[in-house]
Amino acid sequence: MALDPLHLFEVTEPTQEWVGHRERGSPRLLRLMAKVSLLLGRRVSRLALYGIALYFFLFAPAARRQSRRYLRRALGRAPWPHERFHHVLKFATTIHDRVYLINEQYEEFTISIEGEALMRAEVERGQGAFLMGAHMGSFEVIGSIGRRQPGLKISMAMYEDNARKINSILAAINPRAQTDIISLGHLDAMLRIGERLDRGAFVGLLGDRTLADEPKQAVTILGERAYLPSGPMRAAAILRRSVIFMVGLHRGGRHYHVVFAPIADFSRVAPGARDAALRAAIVRYAELLDRYCRSDPYNWFNFFDFWQTPPGQ
Repeated sequence: MALDPLHLFEVTEPTQEWVGHRERGSPRLLRLMAKVSLLLGRRVSRLALYGIALYFFLFAPAARRQSRRYLRRALGRAPWPHERFHHVLKFATTIHDRVYLINEQYEEFTISIEGEALMRAEVERGQGAFLMGAHMGSFEVIGSIGRRQPGLKISMAMYEDNARKINSILAAINPRAQTDIISLGHLDAMLRIGERLDRGAFVGLLGDRTLADEPKQAVTILGERAYLPSGPMRAAAILRRSVIFMVGLHRGGRHYHVVFAPIADFSRVAPGARDAALRAAIVRYAELLDRYCRSDPYNWFNFFDFWQTPPGQ
């Protein structure tokens, strides 16, 4: 059966567990928190994070349970309570740091970059590329690099509900912030992605969550079977672009470590070999997720049963 690229990101009725989760908070609360954080500075305002993290640690039992299951896999042993709390605190830290990154207060952070030569080479090619990330670390710290580098343009493609949430967060934290977000779930999504790529931009996608009955591929992450969506990688294959893994890891204090690593270059794959290259690319992506879950376990923010077997699988 022929594949229509326009339907790669068309959304059907979602059934996955993570879709049902509702983020707590409101734009009014975000604006208040942002103002207080900017007024007091990062060091002082961080004190409130411990109370916020403790609240969610105590009163979000489902997330706490899945955090424990994940950390058991990542650490290779049962996590101690303080390690499970640290996982929640790390999540709160990356959200809090968005306030300063979105307001371009980059002097608050020390950011190291791994794979900078790879990105420079892609910029010089001028053909655009996909940046494949995950719900790990901070995407905003990667976006801050893009805003400071001349010629480096980054767009973010995400499902419509998430796009609305991100836009509301940006408006609450900094109404002047401008981020190019492509809303998936519409028939013109692939066309808009193609336009950005043709202009030499990078298009960011998060490839570690599935929706409804979209195609999936079984992989191994942290020694157990997991399922990753094949749609984002298939889009890169159809558009014949490179795919680069991205992650912005918080490594304590003011330090973030940004990693760019090659996944696949579909511009050099013959049409007859595309399916095999697609499967290999998803396996490579899973291997990179596995690597950084082990090296930086507290940066993984999928607080649901990521390893569950999808319905109908």
